[in-house]
Amino acid sequence: MTQKILIVDDEPNILILMEQALEALEDEGVELLTARNGEEALETIKAEKPNLVFLDVMMPKMNGLQVCHIVKHDLQMTDVYIVILTAKGQEFDKQKGIEVGADLYLTKPFRPKEVLEKSKQVLGFSGKC
Repeated sequence: MTQKILIVDDEPNILILMEQALEALEDEGVELLTARNGEEALETIKAEKPNLVFLDVMMPKMNGLQVCHIVKHDLQMTDVYIVILTAKGQEFDKQKGIEVGADLYLTKPFRPKEVLEKSKQVLGFSGKC
């Protein structure tokens, strides 16, 4: 079964940067998916069941915290690893991310290499890529 990563952000530049950071995983058969708002993210998660989701917080239609809560609590999709990736770096914001079920909370600006390493770890590609 193909492993999938969903990148959710309303900023086109962030989507491009994330895709570039993760393109090495495509050579390993990982499928990269994108969504530009919370509603699109939720529909993609339900339909595609990605292994890993990088989720922005401040987005149109539905914010990332709402999406995370629905996925982890309402839909009980606890096997989806969710990384909140946001500019909101206050301790209060991080706590809120953990409360809604995020597995990891990273702040922007992020290091592309860190994103790739975390993705490889979550998907089980320790020495490859």
